[in-house]
Parts: sequence; C-alpha cells; structure tokens
Amino acid sequence: MTAPRNERLTIGVGANHRVSAVLDFPDSARALLVLAHGAGAGMEHPSMQFIADGLTERRIAALRYQFPYMARGSRRPDPPALCHATVRAAAAAAARLAPDLPLFAGGRSFGGRMTSQAQSLLALPGVRGLAFLAFPLHPAGKPGTDRAAHLREIGIPMLFIQGTRDGLAQRALLQPVVDSLGSRARLHLLDNADHAFHVPARSGRKDAEVREEALSALCHWMDELAIGS
Repeated sequence: MTAPRNERLTIGVGANHRVSAVLDFPDSARALLVLAHGAGAGMEHPSMQFIADGLTERRIAALRYQFPYMARGSRRPDPPALCHATVRAAAAAAARLAPDLPLFAGGRSFGGRMTSQAQSLLALPGVRGLAFLAFPLHPAGKPGTDRAAHLREIGIPMLFIQGTRDGLAQRALLQPVVDSLGSRARLHLLDNADHAFHVPARSGRKDAEVREEALSALCHWMDELAIGS
C-alpha cells in the first residue's frame, strides 16, 4: 500500500479567522470524513491521530481541523455560531480537495455536536451523513436530552458510536433519542467503554480493540451510504 499523503492546510473561517487542518489522504481513497475534535483536545491529540490513521489504513481520507479557540490556545470553546462557521468552512474545503469522493462529517464529542448543530441550521453541501464518536447528550452528572432537540431537523443519515459506560450519554436516554429519529439514525454500542472509549481491565477487553471496533463500524456505515447512493 502506498503511504498516505499527509498535507497541512489553513482554512479561512469568515473574514477574521484562519484555522489549521491536516488532510490524510490514502491511495485509492473511497470516501472522505471531515473530523472535528473534542472540547478539550485538538486535532493533534492521540485519539484523533488514532482515528485518522485507522481511517487511512481502511482507505478513507480524513480532514482534521482546529476550532479557533483551540488554535488560540484557549480552553474555552468559541460561541456556537463561530463553531458552526468553522464546521461549514472545513466541509467546503474538503469538497474542494476531493470533489469526486463521497463526503461525510462529524467528530469526537463536542466536535460532533457542533457538526450536527451546523447541519440542522443549514445543510452542509455534499455531506451524505454525520458520524458522532461519543455524542455528548448531556453534561456529566446532569442527565437530560435537551442537546438532542436539533437532531430532528437533520434529514441525512446519522451514526452514533457510543460506549455503554459513557457518563455524558446515558444509554437509557440516548437509545430513545436515536429510535425517535427513525431509519436515518443508527446506534453502535461499545460494551463497557466510557466517553473516551476506555474500558476497565475487568472487562477482558483492551482500549485498542474497542477503538478498532469503532473504526470498523464507522467505515462499514460510510461504505453502505456511498454504495447505496
């Protein structure tokens, strides 16, 4: 297999912001995922690198990008409107970079939620589906489903990959949310995994196995949508 192309980019977000991005592009790529990071860890975090590497091994290109607050070195996320604009700019850049590939978008935790909010307000052009790696349904210790209200406005397929021990998405709350979205939503549960896809030693599983399961589920879902379109 030819080594994937790894390209560092800058993406303009409106007139006042520019963010960094990394495009990992394998030989004979069959789709591209626009991948947003979580609230407290940027695109270079090992978890994001693992996802990008796993995707490229499976011939899925990945465009990782920073939100402006992360680019500034801040720990406080940007206002939602700026996050949505960043998602939209990254998706547009991906479409320009690989116009012939099926395009998907999503991300880890906060990044996935910002992507879904952006899509609910105005469809991301060309994006066929949204993938959420540990969707943060509610804050830790404050169970609820208010954060899911906007999902009803999304008309494209959605995949939720979630640990059964996720403290930010109780299964008893998340399952009905996904069910209410009908055939356009799918939930893939990772047994014993928490929000970071970590599993306790007593489970008999290793973190790497769980992450490989998550990647396989993600790629299978994208292939289904790409072939069925």
